[in-house]
Amino acid sequence: MHIPDGYLGPYTYLAMWVIMFPIWIIAGKRLSQELKSRQVPLLALSAAFTFVIMMFNVPIPGGSTGHAVGGAIIGIVLGPWAGVIAISVALILQALMFGDGGITAIAANCFNMAVIMPFTAYYAYRILSGSSDIASSRRVLASAAAGYISLTFAAASTGFMFGLQPLLHRAVDGMPLYMPYGLNVTMPAMMIEHVLGFSFLEALVTGLIFAYIQKADPSLLAMSSGRSKSSRASASF
Repeated sequence: MHIPDGYLGPYTYLAMWVIMFPIWIIAGKRLSQELKSRQVPLLALSAAFTFVIMMFNVPIPGGSTGHAVGGAIIGIVLGPWAGVIAISVALILQALMFGDGGITAIAANCFNMAVIMPFTAYYAYRILSGSSDIASSRRVLASAAAGYISLTFAAASTGFMFGLQPLLHRAVDGMPLYMPYGLNVTMPAMMIEHVLGFSFLEALVTGLIFAYIQKADPSLLAMSSGRSKSSRASASF
């Protein structure tokens, strides 16, 4: 899932930087308005959690690796804008400290894992949980499903970025300059390993952590529900 340097051409990675800068600015402003003082330490813990969980890479056939991200549970509990900041911090540190993901590809990786995942999970969870009680088992199942959906969407976005490169960047002799495989290869490669494997891992991690929070401190989940209602009220006004 972490895109290395040399796999994306400048058209793609520069476009991702242009897209991500305003998203980071908006996320910072939204957090200063929405995040309660009690949730601030959780934001730091969330960044540390996703940093650690993404370091457990599982090798898969073809020479690649996969991993859970933890972006879904952060988006569900703290909100998607908090997910943008927490996961972006983890991804940037991984790229700078361990070379896990390229420097030029930081914005692309942040878009896939720090934007698509928390936002997809947040809204999928809202839709699937409906108006059920905070302590209901439906909420746990909804969070797990949201984890599965969010990582699958992130994998699809990554595969799409890879597959575009032969169309965007070719040498004068027609040879691809960056990722050599088109969408017919990159999309199945990314989707199969996640739909059949790593998305289930994300679902398991999300569901287990959600169930623990549900029993240990359900007020955190109530805060998330309250934030959703206030956002809808502001939009209506």
